[in-house]
Amino acid sequence: MREPFCTGHPSDGAYAEHRAQTIPFVSDHAYTPLMSIAVPKPLAGVPHPIPYQGSKRQLAHYIVSLFPVGTKRLVEPFAGSAAVSLAAGHMKRVGHWTINDLHRPLMDLWTEIVRNPDEISDKYESLWKAQLGDERAYYDRVRDRFNAHHHPEDFLYLLARCVKAAVRYNTRGEFNNSPDNRRLGAVPDTMRRHIMGASALLKGKSSLLSVDYREVLGSAKPGDLVYMDPPYQGVVDTQNHRYRHGVSFDDFVAALDGLRRKGIAFIVSYDGRTGTKRYGRSLPASLGLTHVEIPAGRSTQATLLGRDDSTFESLYLSPEINVGEARILVRRLISLSTISDATMKPCLTLSN
Repeated sequence: MREPFCTGHPSDGAYAEHRAQTIPFVSDHAYTPLMSIAVPKPLAGVPHPIPYQGSKRQLAHYIVSLFPVGTKRLVEPFAGSAAVSLAAGHMKRVGHWTINDLHRPLMDLWTEIVRNPDEISDKYESLWKAQLGDERAYYDRVRDRFNAHHHPEDFLYLLARCVKAAVRYNTRGEFNNSPDNRRLGAVPDTMRRHIMGASALLKGKSSLLSVDYREVLGSAKPGDLVYMDPPYQGVVDTQNHRYRHGVSFDDFVAALDGLRRKGIAFIVSYDGRTGTKRYGRSLPASLGLTHVEIPAGRSTQATLLGRDDSTFESLYLSPEINVGEARILVRRLISLSTISDATMKPCLTLSN
């Protein structure tokens, strides 16, 4: 296991640490991706109580716009900060949710936010105020207490204050990320507003779980939309603290095939690339999915090194999702070997 464990996505510095695990990006003529020419932007007004590295907050509006009309329930087996669920509620695209993450402390926190918003807000406020004047040492004391007892309010405080809001554990399973000493975390009034907003969207309409993703997929049925954002292959190994046996590529593909056979609509955030370097394996063309690449700006590492490498996140859409009906502006990538990140134009033609 890499120590410490971290979560992340292609635009995060964590990805740069794993460049040795990248593979050359080569066009697969059987599975040519579509390139989105829309640049996703965060949706204003959506409550986000949990800061979380790798959150899909930037892409959530775009992802929710793909949901088939009439979707009854959103199922998130790898929920994290539940950015897509919150956006879907804000946009009134679904009325019920199943929110799951195998990371138990995270789901304990979500349970408090959804069911006891006033109480968790009060506890966060007490922690936030108690740190003033002794911020660094206080953070360490809260971290020690969380590692001993896993109180949800302590976890929320740590995420609000730690570097990059990154969930990092050592080989003993102890949260070990350091505080960002430039900030104190969201002020209590702001945090309370986000907590109350999330609770208003989800309370009484959501099932909150912490089980294996395959168990959650087994309960999905036609009329649901399953959104999956599994741990990225380039960042997570098979001894991940949250996924102790890993998220096997073959098992994951088999699970997606099961959804296909049941006619259940799904969207998967998976792999990605920076420039011509891809992170992880693409999902196989045999699944019959539509692959869309979405521009996510310049990577953190490229910015630090003064390079112009652009980062792209991948979405895989099941056949139940009609790209035309969703009005996605996309272009078909025809020659990835000649990509110019500065212009993209020489490599693209309009899709049919």
